[in-house]
Amino acid sequence: MEYDQQVKNRLRRIEGQIKGVLSMMEQGKDCRDVVTQLAASRNAIDRAMGVIVSTNLEHCVRESIKNGEDTENLVKEAVNLLVKSR
Repeated sequence: MEYDQQVKNRLRRIEGQIKGVLSMMEQGKDCRDVVTQLAASRNAIDRAMGVIVSTNLEHCVRESIKNGEDTENLVKEAVNLLVKSR
């Protein structure tokens, strides 16, 4: 699968968030602030995973339909990926 530039940019922003959290820790910032930023990073990662899975699912479903194949297992697999990621 090819990943588009938007997904890569999203992950670069997350990378920046994590670096920011490390900087906050090195500066001795309050733990509430650190945890808040970590939670924001986790939410951003969850959204990135959702985008990746949904984009891949859409691509796979289109290919399966084009080839006359069943798509039920693809959808189940995508849902399982998202469930396991939590």
